Amino acid sequence: MEAALLGGFMVSACLFSVLLFHPDGQAARLLPDPLARRALMGLAMGATAIALTYSAWGKQSGAHYNPALTLTFTRLGKVAPWDATAYIVAQFVGAVLGVMVARVLAREMLGSAQVHFAVTRPGAGGAAVAFAAETVISGLLMTVVLTASNHAKAARFTGVFAGLLVATFIIVEAPLSGMSMNPARTVGSGFWAHDWTAVWVYFTAPPLGMLLAAERYLRRHGRERIFCAKLHHQNGKRCIFCEGRAGNLSPDARITARETDPLPTRPR
Repeated sequence: MEAALLGGFMVSACLFSVLLFHPDGQAARLLPDPLARRALMGLAMGATAIALTYSAWGKQSGAHYNPALTLTFTRLGKVAPWDATAYIVAQFVGAVLGVMVARVLAREMLGSAQVHFAVTRPGAGGAAVAFAAETVISGLLMTVVLTASNHAKAARFTGVFAGLLVATFIIVEAPLSGMSMNPARTVGSGFWAHDWTAVWVYFTAPPLGMLLAAERYLRRHGRERIFCAKLHHQNGKRCIFCEGRAGNLSPDARITARETDPLPTRPR
């Protein structure tokens, strides 16, 4: 499921990149301003992220489709190391296969210089600026995910907030780093483009930003205020992280339940 989710995200990213940025496309002629096309790209990818999070498989797996996110929830004790390893491997495989599917659909257009397999690369500011930008946006995303998913009224909208951030970051931050926040997403494009420009940025900055945000949340709220690793828990799908024993309770009610009956971090 995690492989399919990130694969679907990559198919969407590649096809919308072709649609909006290929020089022979209608969008390039009708919208010569790169900011306008980037705004449409942001809206498209934000909507894709929201749709995937609230899909049947997103509700089941927790809709991470990002190794940095999975790693951070592992650090928080919400994902067992073995489960995290399987998730991360699946995410990398899904990203590579997703771009492969897009390559079959878009053919040579995906490899054009303007599209370049939707590769994420540092902008004019260089790798240092890209590293700082990726760290900041990744930290912001993790802060919003933790804050929303553990709030009684906002929890069910966590995926919406995350999708809106994806859209905003593509519009505002993409010129600095290409807007990745996801090592697997970068590898998926780089593998087919044979382009590993400053790849270290995308393997270090997103985990660093998310881990720092998680540490800050822990210091402010404590470990007991973090319920589960799922982005969307208000559904009838079984949860492999907390055995689904409190799946439809509000975060406040779940926290109360944990104080009397702690939930394990993985199925027995």
